[in-house]
Amino acid sequence: MTVTKLSAQELFRAAYENRYTWDQNFPGYTADVTYKYDEEVLTAQVRINADLKAEVLGLDNEEAKKAIHSQAWEIAIHRIRRAFADTHSANTFSYGATDANGAVEILVGGKADGDKYKVHNNEVSHVHRLIHGTFVTINTFSSHQTGEGYLSHTYDSVYHDPKTGEQKGGRSEFTDEYEKVGKYFILNRREIRTEIAGKISTQEFIFSNIKLLEPVAA
Repeated sequence: MTVTKLSAQELFRAAYENRYTWDQNFPGYTADVTYKYDEEVLTAQVRINADLKAEVLGLDNEEAKKAIHSQAWEIAIHRIRRAFADTHSANTFSYGATDANGAVEILVGGKADGDKYKVHNNEVSHVHRLIHGTFVTINTFSSHQTGEGYLSHTYDSVYHDPKTGEQKGGRSEFTDEYEKVGKYFILNRREIRTEIAGKISTQEFIFSNIKLLEPVAA
């Protein structure tokens, strides 16, 4: 029997479409948030609207407000459901190396030339992308299985200058936890540990009292 090998694009597309995303009826939500930064603890409220725009309320500390808003925006931007063709139609894909654990490297050409991914067990386990003039590299170590796609659980990220290859900032380790609210999985805790010059700084974002917004009448 002849086994037809998937093309690099087909393999990557399957993993891309296996990510957990919110559907078009997602109404948005509100939550209380506790922000812990090293020894400091602050509280606020966050609102993510149906259009996935985020607001932080009840906090005067602008630096903390910015940090919370950044995480709320990150949460929403990664749950948007975009068709593969809309995101990657200008790119080409080819196979690279295969790791000892079976992760397959996917090399990108075309518009995103130089980007790289790895696919393992139908999940994107490694991302190396040029974003806003900086290469970001993300390795995913474990994931949550929702039954409707996977969500990253533990992963790291590091930034490099695309011209010199020099590391920018420290390496960050993330741990994400989720809960199901209604029919949607929503982040309820994110811990970020960043090491810079041998010193580890810890941020923790705890989202509680998560409530879906009422759908807007058509």
